[in-house]
Amino acid sequence: MGVLAIFISQGVLRVEFSGNSIMTLLRRELDAGTMRQRVIANNIANVNTPNFKKSSVRFEETLKRATGDDLPILTSNPRHIGGTGSDAGMEPVVVKNERTTLRADGNNVDVDQEMSALALNTILYNASTQAINERLALLSYVITGRR
Repeated sequence: MGVLAIFISQGVLRVEFSGNSIMTLLRRELDAGTMRQRVIANNIANVNTPNFKKSSVRFEETLKRATGDDLPILTSNPRHIGGTGSDAGMEPVVVKNERTTLRADGNNVDVDQEMSALALNTILYNASTQAINERLALLSYVITGRR
């Protein structure tokens, strides 16, 4: 069974649900989406900066390496069978693309590509948020017995 904790950290409302691998993965996906939003916004803001190199966020590859091909089974006790015991190694990583150049000034930001990435990120973030809301609604139903 998991533990639900709601608290405010640095002015941001945080919901932590430990002991549930799906909620942990969804939370990590939201963290990656937030980081991806910032990186894309930074890329767009520097579209006219000479020698600026765009960055991107790698999360799905990191997640796959950390969990293998299957979803992880997180456990609350290291003696549990088949669990990883933690969600370490599932952090999003910012990677700078130094290899390409689109313009003579050395900048490699393509605004159309960044806007497409922003739209995709918004869709993924909203889907993850909806999945978390549905899981929390189910949890609320189980706790209260009503909708």
